[in-house]
Amino acid sequence: MSALAPLISDLALILICAGVMTLVFKRLKQPLVLGYIVAGFLASPHFKLTPSVIDTASIHTWSEIGVIFLLFALGLEFSFKKLVKVGGTAVIAACAIIFSMIMIGMTVGWSFGWKSMDCLYLGGMLAMSSTTIIYKAFDDLGLRQQRFAGLVLSILIIEDILAIVLMVLLSTVAVSQNFEGGEMVLSIGKLVFFLILWFVVGIYLIPIFLKRSKKWVSNETMLILSLAMCFGMVVLAAEVGFSPAFGAFIMGSILAETVEAETIEKLVAPVKDLFGAIFFVSVGMMVDPAMIVEYIGPIITITLAILLGQTIFGTCGVILSGQPLKVAMQCGFSLTQIGEFAFIIASLGVSLNVTSSFLYPIVVAVSVITTFLTPYMIRLAIPAYDIVENKMPTKWKQMLDRYTAGSQTVNSENNWKKLLMDIARIVAIYTVLCIAVILLSFRFVMPFFQMILPDFWAKLIGALFMIVCISPFLRAIVMKKNHSIEFQALWNDNRFNRAPLLSTIVLRMIIAIGFILFIIKNLFEASTMLVIGIASVLVILMILSRRLKKQSIIMERTFIKNLNFRDIHDEFQGKKRPKYEGHLLSRDLHLSDFDIPADSLWAGYTLRELNLGKKFGVHVASIIRGLHRINIPGANVRLFPGDTIQVIGTDEQLAEFSRQIEQISNAAEENEIEKREMHLKQFVVDEFSPFRNTTIMDSGIRNNYRCLVVGVEKGNGNLISPEANMLLEEGDVIWVVGEKEDVYHLVNKE
Repeated sequence: MSALAPLISDLALILICAGVMTLVFKRLKQPLVLGYIVAGFLASPHFKLTPSVIDTASIHTWSEIGVIFLLFALGLEFSFKKLVKVGGTAVIAACAIIFSMIMIGMTVGWSFGWKSMDCLYLGGMLAMSSTTIIYKAFDDLGLRQQRFAGLVLSILIIEDILAIVLMVLLSTVAVSQNFEGGEMVLSIGKLVFFLILWFVVGIYLIPIFLKRSKKWVSNETMLILSLAMCFGMVVLAAEVGFSPAFGAFIMGSILAETVEAETIEKLVAPVKDLFGAIFFVSVGMMVDPAMIVEYIGPIITITLAILLGQTIFGTCGVILSGQPLKVAMQCGFSLTQIGEFAFIIASLGVSLNVTSSFLYPIVVAVSVITTFLTPYMIRLAIPAYDIVENKMPTKWKQMLDRYTAGSQTVNSENNWKKLLMDIARIVAIYTVLCIAVILLSFRFVMPFFQMILPDFWAKLIGALFMIVCISPFLRAIVMKKNHSIEFQALWNDNRFNRAPLLSTIVLRMIIAIGFILFIIKNLFEASTMLVIGIASVLVILMILSRRLKKQSIIMERTFIKNLNFRDIHDEFQGKKRPKYEGHLLSRDLHLSDFDIPADSLWAGYTLRELNLGKKFGVHVASIIRGLHRINIPGANVRLFPGDTIQVIGTDEQLAEFSRQIEQISNAAEENEIEKREMHLKQFVVDEFSPFRNTTIMDSGIRNNYRCLVVGVEKGNGNLISPEANMLLEEGDVIWVVGEKEDVYHLVNKE
């Protein structure tokens, strides 16, 4: 009998322990993450009563794959547009909380005499609250719909993206082993450069690729493609000096902007759950009870630092963003735990060999304690607010009220600010693209030309190739926004604006000339003035080229279409609220979705017949029927069971409309059952019958009385199956089926 490989036996042990613990923790209504950690402890050499994992190196590799899948899945749930939509409140609060908690973590570490890297990584671990645990706590406590819960979830979105940035910076510091400002600035610049490059190129190319290959892509193929793109970006990120998890997150966030994002998320979920479980089990395997006992003092201190730090600085950060004291305290008390990112940052420190061995189990122990305390801390927020409200001096209350009231006022942006922000965004994006094209050309294209052509011709063709490739980007740098509404308004508003406006164009021309100058000077030896002249002529030709203008417009429209297509698609199918809803809210109007139940009495009637506008004061804006959408439906459009109608009205009108829909459905369920019961009756055609000597079709039994003739007895007593042209004669017995009232009306009429 062949021996079983240690990796397989280890995997079997891990999954058995994880499976048992998930059932136990589900029964106890606790987060599964804690169950995985306990499973890891049971499978580790520290627990002697159960078998232990043998090949820990392979399990560590699997746990790294687990981190990649966790970050990829997080990226699929994240959207760069979400970052803009959460607003300044969440950004200000999240930044204040993260900075404060990093300082607290570093201070605690220094107070115990730990080395600098331990202190820095501890600060990073304490800065991030657990999204998974907070989501579960809000669901269990029924708080997801409350105002503060929405703000907490927005703060968590910001923390997630800042956690990725923090991981990159911690990796950079770990490699350099110092805190030099120049290297830090260089690392941040490198991070921004690759973020812009990957996002722009990814959004431009990946949706086009998925759209064109759609007819060949099954679920299996989509899973393989998405994982291929994920690990491709992982390798690329590692090649340029970032962590693999960062590359997985970026690819996930790019795919999150595609229509296929939900499908990919569902397909990847089982794989993510498997490897994520292995990661958290590997976290539990590093828990040494002896080390926890030895460091019980730091564990208690760090736990108190999180509880007090998040409640105080979390509350202050939310107040700083302009929220009332009650909302701020509810947010601060909700964020008092650490979770997934603490483990990921801890594992990063271990993999880079820059943190001490005791830090990992300490953080795990703190995470377990704070996770169990989370529901109690959330419940404690309101009593704590009542105490603070009663004890706070009146002057402080008035000052807070004035601050939070004033922060709600939004000042309109002036034309100069909007124009300069748009120009800066355009220059940054197209500059990154130009740099990327030039670097790739010098790295791959030029060696190819030099291999097949003489040196001079290789350089000449290489220079032309690079200039042609970046020419649409250079033209966009110089010309974009020169004919915008803001530019024209500023130009016509005041003649003193014209010189600064012209200077923005000149400055961008200098940037474009600089790129061409760089290419030529790196390939040829020529006088600087001659090269500047050639570069200037080329830039002017680019500006005058209508073909480049058209190409630049097409590229930008394609990018914007790809970026917004998922939102448009989701809005079309009713998964996302339409953009105009925000304008309605400012007029005290709301847009709500209502489903037409299968038993609704409204089903089958036209909007004219229902007359909803006159009865309830509401307006039907759209009808969503499966994959079809009817916008601004006409009066003759009928409602069908399963339709979703989007209705505009005030709060009171929509509340009454909702009650009416429920009553209509209940009436159909309670009152209509008996009325809709079918009955079978017979009647005899006598000499006075209106049906004598008429055919069944002409008798009107079906059309006028809503009854169906199912049989006719002629003189011989046999029951005959009727035909539409059968003649009804005196003495015939007619068998009819219909609803109770209709049948009795027909028989009595007879």
